[in-house]
Amino acid sequence: MRGFDVVIDWTVKEFQKLTIDELYDIISLRIEVFVVEQKCPYQELDGLDQKAYHLLGRKDGELVAYSRLFEKGVAAQEASIGRVIVKEQVRREGYGQALLTESIRYLEENVNERTILIHAQQYLQQFYQSFGFEPVTDVYVLDGIDHLDMRRRG
Repeated sequence: MRGFDVVIDWTVKEFQKLTIDELYDIISLRIEVFVVEQKCPYQELDGLDQKAYHLLGRKDGELVAYSRLFEKGVAAQEASIGRVIVKEQVRREGYGQALLTESIRYLEENVNERTILIHAQQYLQQFYQSFGFEPVTDVYVLDGIDHLDMRRRG
């Protein structure tokens, strides 16, 4: 996986199939990273979880990587990836690369989508470009953080 030897157990579930413990772990990690770590108070639960595929990456049973995956027409005109998270304690160990690789693979192979949109935090632009995403908007502020939309055509 792009030069990293990452061992991770991947699971993809629709919202209705998540266990209460899985949902708790997801919400806990999202709040830990997006609200507390990034000091960004915002409405984390946005009504889209029920329409998403949830990609959970566990290392030794602990949720360390997560993203939401959407079919086209749900969160954007294209298929999209959102809430891309790697737990702070395991960053720079290849989990981000593994997460994005698995997110793209799932959308391409299981949802049959080749064009994917992501609302990226600007500081991660080069990371996403390394996966073939290209900017399609100027930088804009969302919840106090600079973002830009990026698209990948597979």
